[in-house]
This record gives sequence, C-alpha cells and structure tokens, in this order.
Amino acid sequence: MNVITLKLIQDYKDQLICEEKSKSTIEKYIRDIKTFMEWLSGKEITKTDVMEYKAKITEEYAPASVNSILASLNGFFSYMEWFSLRIKNLKIQKRLFCQSEKELTKNEYEQLLKTAKDKKNERIYMVMQTICATGIRVSELKFITVEAVMKGQATIRLKGKIRTILLTSDICKILKKYIKEQGIKSGAVFVTRKGKPIDRHGIWKAMKALCEAAGVDKEKVFPHNLRHLFARTYYSLEKDIARLADILGHSSINTTRIYTIENGDIHRRQMQRLGLVHMRA
Repeated sequence: MNVITLKLIQDYKDQLICEEKSKSTIEKYIRDIKTFMEWLSGKEITKTDVMEYKAKITEEYAPASVNSILASLNGFFSYMEWFSLRIKNLKIQKRLFCQSEKELTKNEYEQLLKTAKDKKNERIYMVMQTICATGIRVSELKFITVEAVMKGQATIRLKGKIRTILLTSDICKILKKYIKEQGIKSGAVFVTRKGKPIDRHGIWKAMKALCEAAGVDKEKVFPHNLRHLFARTYYSLEKDIARLADILGHSSINTTRIYTIENGDIHRRQMQRLGLVHMRA
C-alpha cells in the first residue's frame, strides 16, 4: 500500500542526511512531505490524489513554489520506488524582468546605510556593506573572520563546497577599523554579545528596524537582496555571467541569470528605444 507514515518520512530523512543534503534542504523536503501527508488524512495515495494536490497548491502558491513542493514529493516517491506517483512540474516561462517593487536599489541601500550610521548601529552598518561588497550569502558571513580580513580573502566551506572570496582593499580597510574598535582578536568578525556568530534572524530584524527612518519599503529589505544588488551591479559593469556564477558559488549559470534580471522599468525603456512606434500627428 502506498501510505505515507512518520516512520517512512524519518527513513527518508536519514537517507537525505547520508546524501549530505544541507540542513535547510532536508527541513524543507520533510516539511513538504508532512504537509502532503496531513492533507491525505491517512488514506492510500493514488496518482489522482497527487494531481488534485498539485491543483490545490497551484491556486495557493506561486509557480516556482509549486514546483519546489512537487520536487520534494517526487524525491520521496522515487526513494519509495512509487514511480507511478511522480508528477510533472508546472511549465514556467522564463522571466525577462523582475518586479521593481521587490528590488532593492543602490540608492535605497545607501539610505539604509546612512540610517544605520545615524542610529549608531555600527554592526548592521558593517554587515550590510560586507554582504553587498562580496555577494556572499548571509549564512556565509561567519567565514568573514579576523584572519580572513588580514589576509584579504575568505575561504567559504558550505554545502560540501569550498570557494575563495576575495575582499577588496576598501572593505578590508573599514573592517580592520571595526575589528580594532570592537576589540575582536580572532574568529568571526560579526558576533552576538555572547560571542557567537550573528544569525540570519538577527540581521533580518536589524535591517527591518531601519526601514521607516530610511524611507525604504520593508518588503524590499532582507539580507538576500543585498546579494542580488551585488550581482546586478557586478554584471552591469563586467557582463561576465560565468565569472559571476563562480563568485556567487552557483553550480548553474541558470541560477545566476535570476540575479541579473533587470526590473520592468529598465526593460520598458529598452523596448522604447527601438523606435518602432510612430506617434500620430
């Protein structure tokens, strides 16, 4: 019988751990499978059930989120050898431009920095600049250590991958000053009062606290948008997507392309310059 149980989910989780999947990926897969199990209410799964569930989540979530959930379920079905239950993803047309209401601009970034400085929040002021100057993920911030700053480069070890991030002379200069002022002798530069590396939630909360005074929409302000700003700025200057993929630590250039998509206003101006519309006299 094709019935999902907590025991089967735990067995699958153990398999994902053996495959060295990241903690966040495993949590996401298991959460999606448990949600599907609850929806089934203990009954045996049929292909019709999976199709109905796909239709349900398609009405509730964005296409990319739907495909992400389906990937979780398909992975579990393959593990269980329930191959007949596997289901196709939604077909999504490649986006030509991003939504400007969700894109953090360079001017808005600078307003956030100014506000952080005015509020004398030196740590978030430096955190934002470090992420935006390097393009690192917020989870990689712990690898920005005193030793890395002194050396001018950081070694990132995450998700079974190792890559080196170069630190510019400008970011090293202000980080060295911050390290000296904070009396940090070694290890991670950005730490809590207890000396532990600052986490994603702490950074997110500190950034949100700047929004009102900075006059920036809260919906645009979260750590990952700093990484996107780095990517767009780098690509606009260098036009080297392969090199950018290496810097960001992407395995696929297709992922990097998402980071370099321009907003709709820029795309509209590009189309306008074609000059193919003649205004009536």
